[in-house]
Amino acid sequence: MKNDKIGHPSQFGGIETSVLDNGAGRGVRIAWINTGSGLRYKVVIDRAMDIAEAFYNQHGLAWISKAGIRPPEPAAYVGLEWLRNWGGGLVTTCGISYMGSPESDEHGVRGLHGRISNLPAEIVSIIQPDPQNGKMDFSIMGIMRESGVFGPHLELERTISGTLGVPEIRISDRVTNRGNSPAPHMLLYHCNMGWPLIDKGAQLNWKGKWQSRGNDLDNEIFHEGGTYRECQEPMDSHHDGGEACAFIDIEPDAAGNCICSAVNPTLGIGLEISFKKEQLPWLINWQHWGKGEYVTALEPATNLTVGQSHARTNGSLIILNPGENREYELKLRMC
Repeated sequence: MKNDKIGHPSQFGGIETSVLDNGAGRGVRIAWINTGSGLRYKVVIDRAMDIAEAFYNQHGLAWISKAGIRPPEPAAYVGLEWLRNWGGGLVTTCGISYMGSPESDEHGVRGLHGRISNLPAEIVSIIQPDPQNGKMDFSIMGIMRESGVFGPHLELERTISGTLGVPEIRISDRVTNRGNSPAPHMLLYHCNMGWPLIDKGAQLNWKGKWQSRGNDLDNEIFHEGGTYRECQEPMDSHHDGGEACAFIDIEPDAAGNCICSAVNPTLGIGLEISFKKEQLPWLINWQHWGKGEYVTALEPATNLTVGQSHARTNGSLIILNPGENREYELKLRMC
C-alpha cells in the first residue's frame, strides 16, 4: 500500500552500507539493515556476508566474541587458526567445501570450519524498499568465490532479504561448482545467540532424535533428564575450551520444514530458525556456558561436524560436479 507520510525510505528502514574506521575491524565493509519492525542487524560484507550484531527493540540477540569484527584472513585454514579472528555473530557460514574439526587425509589438510567466512563478497545488487510506492521488500546480494589454481572453484551466491515491518531475516544461498572437476561440498550455518536473549531459564526447542557428541562435557548436559533444553548460568567446567554439543536428527513438518528456537520467557521474546530438511538434514546444538563467553548456537547443516573423511566413508559427503549447484534457504524470525 502506498504511504504518503514518508519523506525518505530510511525513515522507515532499509539498507545502509559503510566501512568501519577504527579498531581491529578497520577497513571492513558492512551493511546495517533496519527492518522497520524493531529487528535490525549488521551484515559483514567482507566476511561472507555473515551477520554480526542483531537487536530486537532494546534487546541484543547475538553473541559477539572477544575478537569482534576483524578483516578476513583467507589463510586462516590451519588447525584452529579460524578461532583467532572469529567474531561470533548471529550467523557465521561454515564451509563451503569443508566444515568441522581440523583433519587431514589423502585428500588434503582441512582447518576448522573451512574458508568461506574469511572471504569477502562482491556486491552485485542492493534493492532498497520504497514504501512511498508500496514496495516493502529489500535485499542485498553478493558473490563469494572459494578458488585457487588447480581448483576447487566453488562459488557462493547469497541474497539476504526482508520486508519492512516484518521481524525476520531471509537468507537464500546457491553454491555452484565453477571448476572443471568434481568438488566436495559441506555447509553449516553457525547461528550464535547470546545475552540477554540467552540467559538462565531461556528455552531451546526442537523436535527430533538427538545424541550427545560423546565427550565427558557433552554428556554432562546432553543425557536423558539433563539440562540441555534450558540455558544455564556460567559453568566452571566451561572455562577456556569447555563446551557441550549434541547432534539432532531434526523432525520436519508435513511440508518438509524444520523449526528450532530459543525463547526467553522473562523478556517475552524468542528467535525462531526455519529451514528445509531436504537441504539441511541435521541440526547441531553447541552450548558454551563460560564466564565472559556465554553462548549457545543452533546450527543447521548438511552433515555432522565429524569431518569430511567420515562423510566420505558413510556416503553422506556431497560431491558437486562441474556446473552443478545446491540451493539453501534459512529464515530467522522473532517469535
